[in-house]
Amino acid sequence: MAGVLVLLGAGCGPVARPPGAASPAPPAAAVPSAARLDLSGRGLTKVPMDIFGRTELEELDLSDNALTGALPAEIRHLQNLRVLDASNNDMTGVPAEIGQLSKLLDLDLSENKLTGLPLELGNLRQLRRLDLRGNDVSKQDLDAIRAKLTNTEVLE
Repeated sequence: MAGVLVLLGAGCGPVARPPGAASPAPPAAAVPSAARLDLSGRGLTKVPMDIFGRTELEELDLSDNALTGALPAEIRHLQNLRVLDASNNDMTGVPAEIGQLSKLLDLDLSENKLTGLPLELGNLRQLRRLDLRGNDVSKQDLDAIRAKLTNTEVLE
């Protein structure tokens, strides 16, 4: 008598693997990082206020938008932020509250319309890189900030 093979729910059950074989890793895109938020290139004219409740954020990318004015003062709530990229926007100011982000390592404000900078940037003692290229920032402000940030690479 010939063997009968009955497939019930074919493709729905677990896949048999040889003993010791690793399960395949999920695609990288399927593993979201709660600590990183990429809002780059979305045409934003202002930062969505709900972002400032996401206190777990370590990286925030707001680059390549149409942000104007200054970042909201609520930026101070993102106390775990290590990287902030607000490059390639139309911002004209930076809030003093940014100086409260004590864990910030990399701040990219390049290619905006900044002229003045808050002296509170000098409070960012952990900052390793401050990118201000493509702005017309006050030399007086920059010199005062640079004097406090002796371990920071300042790109202008």
